Amino acid sequence: MRLISLIIGELKDWLEFLVRNIPGRTGFLIRSLYYKIRLKKSFKENRFESGLRIEFPQNILIGSYSYFGLNCKIYASEFSQIKIGSNVTFNSNVMINARGEGKIFIGNNVLIGPNVVLRSNNHCFEDIKIPIKEQGMEYGDIFIEDDVWISSNSVILPNCKIGKGSIIGAGAVVTKNVESYSIVVGVPAKQIRKRDLKIKE
Repeated sequence: MRLISLIIGELKDWLEFLVRNIPGRTGFLIRSLYYKIRLKKSFKENRFESGLRIEFPQNILIGSYSYFGLNCKIYASEFSQIKIGSNVTFNSNVMINARGEGKIFIGNNVLIGPNVVLRSNNHCFEDIKIPIKEQGMEYGDIFIEDDVWISSNSVILPNCKIGKGSIIGAGAVVTKNVESYSIVVGVPAKQIRKRDLKIKE
């Protein structure tokens, strides 16, 4: 039985590798069909570039009309959940990491620049007598509301809510909640101003 399990696992890894790396329009079509079957819920007209890696697709829900750039990574686990809305754009090398526990929710019409990291877990490090890698993890949730732009090389840490219409500046590290229609920059990220709402009453 162990040998059979090893063979099945190896075949699955090869299938995933092939699906990830098929080039051209054929690759877009095959990845779309494959993930319609593998993900928690079906979708319409998503485009998946090559290099996409998805772990625990049964715990990942993706809406429709979204774009996933080269080498994006979406990591769920047996105990976590990822939900992505519709009309979302992920540039290249984005990592959505909910390994372990925790949840990551991304709304509709969200823009995520290249090399952005969303991570719902973090290493514990309080005890200086124990190596950090042996102290375990702490888990939280990340909520990104609709119409948010997260610029390149930014990092969103656990237990952060990014309000509707906000902009996260390039290279920012978000460690706390961001109010709606805010622009935040820096490490750690701080609000520099609010966007003009221009709402007619």
